[in-house]
Amino acid sequence: MNIALTFKNFKPSDHLRRYAERRFAKLGRFLHKAENVEMTAVLAVDKFRHKADVQLSGDGVSIAAEEQSPDMYATVDMVLDKLEVQLKKHAERMKEKRRASKTVSDSGAGATFFDGKEMTALRVIVEENVEPKPMFAEEAALQLEQRDEVVLVFLNADTERVNVMYRNKQGGFGLIDPNM
Repeated sequence: MNIALTFKNFKPSDHLRRYAERRFAKLGRFLHKAENVEMTAVLAVDKFRHKADVQLSGDGVSIAAEEQSPDMYATVDMVLDKLEVQLKKHAERMKEKRRASKTVSDSGAGATFFDGKEMTALRVIVEENVEPKPMFAEEAALQLEQRDEVVLVFLNADTERVNVMYRNKQGGFGLIDPNM
């Protein structure tokens, strides 16, 4: 993590500079494997108010905090506390994303599939009851083209069977017609 300190309207002591750098460097423990993170801290004095404005950005992180108090050391500590809270929330959100990507869903219903080596239980993401409407395949393609949905279940008027029309990766449509 790269830290850039800027001081406005006062000449900082070496002790204050080292103190701020050491305190802000501790935030690196919340940013696991985040090498491209930039921190810009502006410490300013305006009459009797000591202000700290910190921007932290890079590798999917964008956090800002601002504090002021009558003492610069206290201001650094207070803005550091705010940043820690925000970084903990960010780390928790990233953990939840990783957990969500490992499991297919949080639903309790499960189906078991054989993938060649072992049995893997996958959970049903969304269960939706659909009453297929009778229409021709061309009509289904037109309806799917007008909607933002990926699939359309319909009753094929030609074959009188339930069919599924879906968008393929090339931007066209595919038709699933089960032979029952």
